[in-house]
Amino acid sequence: MSAAHKTAPGAVARLLDSDFVYAYRRSPIAIAASLVAAICLLAALLAPWIAPHNPFDLASLNLLDSFKPPAFLAEGERAFPLGTDDQGRDLLSAIMYGARISLLVGILAVALALVVGISIGLTAGYLGGTVDAILMRVADVQLTFPSILIALLVDGIARALLPREMHEALEIYVLVFAIGIALWPQFARTVRGSTLVERGREYVMAARVIGLSSPRIMVSHILPNVLGPVLVIATINLGQAILTEATLSFLGVGLPPTQPSLGTLIRIGNDFLFSGEWWITVFPGIGLAMMVLAINLLGDWLRDALNPRLR
Repeated sequence: MSAAHKTAPGAVARLLDSDFVYAYRRSPIAIAASLVAAICLLAALLAPWIAPHNPFDLASLNLLDSFKPPAFLAEGERAFPLGTDDQGRDLLSAIMYGARISLLVGILAVALALVVGISIGLTAGYLGGTVDAILMRVADVQLTFPSILIALLVDGIARALLPREMHEALEIYVLVFAIGIALWPQFARTVRGSTLVERGREYVMAARVIGLSSPRIMVSHILPNVLGPVLVIATINLGQAILTEATLSFLGVGLPPTQPSLGTLIRIGNDFLFSGEWWITVFPGIGLAMMVLAINLLGDWLRDALNPRLR
């Protein structure tokens, strides 16, 4: 038997016996949150195959099907379990496709914030001095403003600079950039604090003695030791990024109605909320709340599970 076959079961056994898995098994909230998050993720990823209809296929839409109530109401139809919106789109299918867009924007925005925040935090913490002071003052200034205002400002500047005919095609990239730039200071300050502690350790001094360059020391030696708290912040900020995207779309500066994210669906339904078509905004709102709540609960549990003081 090869070494790979021998070590694989041992690695799995060590993982199952680890404190991390034990803490997960002992937390009903973490298990429930992970199940809800997994359902939301699978529904979003598999939407093209499991959704009852394709809300992006304009040829299949019928305005005569607009404003149909959910199937459990008297006038509802089984073909539209959660009803339809003002354009005749099946609301369940629109929510599944909208969750794909919301998750995509949230994940890409957090990834951008991770790259920018880790780079700035490592540089500030390792070099110190004037570089540290300048970078952290920039982060402090940005932290004084709510992230939604920063995202609105960046989105407005991008709309003013880009040609009008390119707005719809590039809107998702503008959203990712706007939300990611709004979130990087939290990652930078966390990484900077951990780097200040790690740069005085013996392994860093030994790396300097043997002549390793500063970028290599930061990436190869310090970065792996500061990723723990960063991953926790990333999990929590994923929910915040999804909410920020939904807020921007609700305000009308996010994705267009032809690319319905959850925030866009809520905005569309809000126009008909008091005319009796409550399901158009209520069901997307419930879907958004469940997804963000599950992610936030997982982030809170992950923070406690990785905190050695709580063990």
